[in-house]
Formats: sequence, C-alpha cells, structure tokens
Amino acid sequence: MIKISFPDGALLEFGAEDYGKSFIELLSQSDPKLLNSVVAMKADGKVIDLRDVPADGTVAEAVTVGTADALHVLRHTATHIMAEAVKHLFPEAKVTIGPATETGFFYDFDNPPFTKENLADIEKEMKRIIKSNPRIERRVVSRQEAMEMMKDEPYKIELLAAIPEDERITIYSQDDFVDLCMGPHLLNTKLIKGFKLLSTSTAYWRADKNNASLSRIYGTAFFTKEECEAYLAHLEHIKNIDHNKIGREMELFTTVDVIGQGLPLLMPKGAKIIQTLQRWIEDLEDNEWGYIRTKTPLMAKSDLYKISGHWEHYKEGMFVLGDEENDKEVFALRPMTCPFQYYVYKNGQKSYRDLPLRYSETSTLFRNEDSGEMHGLTRVRQFTISEGHLIVRPDQMVEEFKGCLALAKHIMETLGLQDDVTYVLAKWDPENRAKYIGEPEVWEETQEHIRKMLQELEIPFVEETGGAAFYGPKVDINAKNVYGKEDTMITVQWDALLAEQFDMTYIDHNGEKVRPYIIHRTSMGCYERTLAWLIEKYEGKFPTWLCPEQVRVLPISEKYTEYAQKVAAELKRNGILVGVDARSEKIGYKIRETRNDRVPYMLVLGQNEEESNTVSVRSRFAGDEGTKPLSEFISAITEEIRTKAIRKEVAAN
Repeated sequence: MIKISFPDGALLEFGAEDYGKSFIELLSQSDPKLLNSVVAMKADGKVIDLRDVPADGTVAEAVTVGTADALHVLRHTATHIMAEAVKHLFPEAKVTIGPATETGFFYDFDNPPFTKENLADIEKEMKRIIKSNPRIERRVVSRQEAMEMMKDEPYKIELLAAIPEDERITIYSQDDFVDLCMGPHLLNTKLIKGFKLLSTSTAYWRADKNNASLSRIYGTAFFTKEECEAYLAHLEHIKNIDHNKIGREMELFTTVDVIGQGLPLLMPKGAKIIQTLQRWIEDLEDNEWGYIRTKTPLMAKSDLYKISGHWEHYKEGMFVLGDEENDKEVFALRPMTCPFQYYVYKNGQKSYRDLPLRYSETSTLFRNEDSGEMHGLTRVRQFTISEGHLIVRPDQMVEEFKGCLALAKHIMETLGLQDDVTYVLAKWDPENRAKYIGEPEVWEETQEHIRKMLQELEIPFVEETGGAAFYGPKVDINAKNVYGKEDTMITVQWDALLAEQFDMTYIDHNGEKVRPYIIHRTSMGCYERTLAWLIEKYEGKFPTWLCPEQVRVLPISEKYTEYAQKVAAELKRNGILVGVDARSEKIGYKIRETRNDRVPYMLVLGQNEEESNTVSVRSRFAGDEGTKPLSEFISAITEEIRTKAIRKEVAAN
C-alpha cells in the first residue's frame, strides 16, 4: 500500500497495481488538477521530488503551495532559472552551487563581478524563461554520464567526485541548461509568479579564502506577485533600520578607507553610549557579582599562544607581528584575554579556600576576520568585550556556570533584549578530532553537564555540533540582525583542559596540588556588537539611560537663552546628559530636528516657564507631557535613568 495525505485531511491510497508509478502519475490518475497545487512530497521528514517512484509501504505527505517546504522547492527552481539566464548572457561563466535559503536563494559563479546593470539583464532573461514555461526534467545517470554532461563545468566535476559511490546521481535540465543537482524541483516554471534579484557580492569556493573568488547573486521568489512585493517592502523597511544606516545618520560611528575595513571610529555620541554600558557592566560585576578587575597587555609573544594552543588552532585568525624564520621574537595582538588572566592567577599559590576567583576585564581584542565577513559594528577586526574567567574547584563548576548565565540574563533583561535571543549548546565534532584538544570522554561529560543545567533552568536551547572552541563546549546566546543573520552576543564556556596546559593548581583540603576548572564568559559580550543590536532593536530610539543626549532644552527665542542655560546647568548637576539649542530658528523647526535626532525629552522654554521656574515637557513616549516644575521633571527623569526603565512610545510626537 502507498498512502498520500493532504493538509485538509484527505488521503489517497494506492495498491499493487500502481507500484512502479511516480508520484506525478499517481496524482494525475487521481486528479490532474492536483499538480497545480502539489509541488513535492515529504516522507520520513525529507522533502522529495514528485518524479520519484515510491516503494511499497511509503507514507507521504503532499507538499502544497503556501507551505514553507513548497516555497523552498520554488526557490530552488528559481536558482536554476537564474543560472540558465546567466549562462545565456555570460557563456564563459562557470556554475558552482545555488541553494535555496530561508529568505530566497543565491548562486555562485566563476565570473567577473556582476553589476547592477547585469542584474537587470539577468532578471529580464529570467522573465523570458519563466514565461516560456519550459518543462523541467530529471534524469538519474551514471557517474560516467554525469562526468560527460558536466565536462565543461570544473566545479561540478569536483562536486561529482565527492558524491559517494553508492549514492544516486541526478541531473536536472530545462531548455539548454543542465545542472548536477539532488533536487527537488518544480515540474515547470509557471508557479513562479513573483521574483527579484536583490544584490551581488563575492564569495570563496567552499567558503575557503584559499580557493577561487566567485561572484554571488542573491534573489528571492514567491508563488504570488503580492507576496514578493510585500517582502520587498519589508526589505526596504529593514534597510532603513539597519544599524549601518541609522548609526551613521545619528553620527554614532563611521568608517574610513585609509584606516581600514573592520576598524570603525566611534563618534562622540557612540562613544558616550559605550562608556555608559562599560561603566554599568564594570560596576555591576565588581560591586554585585564578586568579580576582581584586571588589566593585561594587548599583545604577547608567540610563546604564550603556543602554550594555550591558539598558535596551532587559531593562528590564521590572529594579527601576527614578525616572522618566526627571521625575527628573534614574534608577537601577536591578543584575540582573547584568557592566557593573560591565567598568569594573574598563577602569581602565588592558591588554596581551595580562595576559590572561586572571578577575574573580569574590559578587553580590547583583535581578530583577523575575512574582508567578506565585515559588517558595520557586528563583525570587526578590533573590538572591546566584557570578558571574564572564573577559576573554580570542580565542585563549584555547575553553580558558577549557572551564575554566569544568570548574569547574562539580567543584562539582557535590563537592555530589553531577552526575547530576541536563542541559546545554543555548542559541542565538539568527534569527526574532526584534529580541531580539538582533550579526550572524548571529557568532552562528552562536560557537554552533558551543560545540557542538564540548561534543562534544569528551563532554558530552551538547540545543540550545534562543531561550534565548540578547541578547548571546551559552551553556551552561545545568539541574536539575529535585521537581515536574519545570527551572531553570538554572549558566551559562557566550560573548560576542563587549559589548566593542564598552563600548569594551574590549587591546594585542596588534603594538602594536595590539583587542577582547577575554568569558565570563560562574557557578561554582555562585545560592546560594538551590542551597540549594533541596540540600534536595530530600538531603531535608534534608545531607553533614556542609554541615550548620548537625554534632554534638549529649546528656548523659543533668544530672550530665553539665559534661562535655558540655567535649566541645563541644573540638569547637568543631576547627572543628566543635556544639550541646548539656542539658535535663532523657529521653535517648530527645533522641535522637528530634536525629534529626528531621537532625543527622548525636549524642554520648551518661554516667558511663562521662566517666570514660574517650570519647563514645558515633550517626550518620545507621550508627546506633550505638559508644564512641570523643573525639580519635578528632574526627579522623574533621574529615577527613570537610575532604574534603567524602558518606556514605551504610546503616542505620536
């Protein structure tokens, strides 16, 4: 028996007389119209092609238009249409890979970079292909046949060589375009009603910078034109709230070619936000969470990184100063602080009574990121981080690890970011032993400790094989930017191995020297990345306590400038960040400009306010809040700042 179920609960059953027929044939004999809405099948959790022939006992679900799986199939087909268009217009281009993604698709070509004009031409050719509605055919071929069909495509030949001997090889074709592909694909192009090519960039073959540089084209596609238009409008919106756009418009940061990619300059306003965050984190860690502050060098000899293992496992990601063949000493800018803080610990023998020791540092770090990875403040080559290392007894490890997670949660809640994150248990990959130090049983044991801890704390999490550092598993707290790309914001890492590398010990209660465990953690993470996260979260309208300008005083004419300065001085005495707009502009203009600058409060001053020692308050949160005594306003805003309150914008300004 073969069974096919449908989203509406309908069920088709086929007996022995239908064995050997493809899904296409089975659907056609039941109702040919089904092929207008069914684009694939799903069996055992895997989406498969309608051209497949089900075996006896197959239970499949119909993948229908309007579902995420169907959209993935449509977009996969769109990649082939784009590749065909490119080959028509650029016959010398070599095709590589072209997957569907969560938001669209891309295809990489060995071809000189494409221009905007090229994209317009490729779109036009794609429309022609879709309109012609070519039949999309699939063939199961031998390895030799595939080699012959792909003989002019070197990247496909390389992919073909990697296919296991016992795996089926399939070729898809439409018109004169042939591609090595596992599928599944649509039966033809008529269901693709809306699509758009979005951008082009460079990418390395197999994501390896030592390989060829390729030209990538990104696009998206939908079953309806309306869905496509809605998505493009959404894209336009998120472009407007990209921290790269808002951050530059607000003069929070900038970049300069002669300084270098991935080396942003924090402007005064951006520097003020970072300073506010840093002072808060340092006071929080030192005064409430029991941390001891250190300050260590920005570079070290290669000898240090050879002890830690970074030289072997991480050297390509470091900025190395000197050459081991020609220089007596070779240095490297630090990519992390842990080896330095270990020597702070080793400066004197420690007892079990001294532990835990919680070292924290506001660390400037350097990582040699690939140029293609650079993006605003989220991926940079120099950054500052709220880094810390806890040296603990093994019996203290679980509770201290929980404490690090609790601190991270408190910080995210204060910033209003707790609902925007995913917890990831990043594990080692036993299939890639060369990447890691330590024995398998140590890795499995520590990963199980973390797994149970997250379950006990009722923290939803996913597991990711291969995401661990070379010396230990970790919990990554990740967030997506406006484009859906996920970055790690906060990390807490279990390390049962590096104490051995650095000969770190403490005297236990029996008087014996034993190894401590280490927790590597960030409390807030990278300040630059957090600023980017906050910009996008609040669209530049930060909570008042984080704003680089919390109040702007607006005299309605020059006659009230003196009173404005007096009000500003009183605000400053109370620790409020204030500016005065004493220009001879109309008050309406000043108000609009203050609103555009996303200042949370503006105080409008005229004759009535001066005579009564009051201020007329306007805010982002409630518009016109009326006239108040200055002392009342100061009391309210200082409390808002002290408590780090997050006020909702409840009315248009």
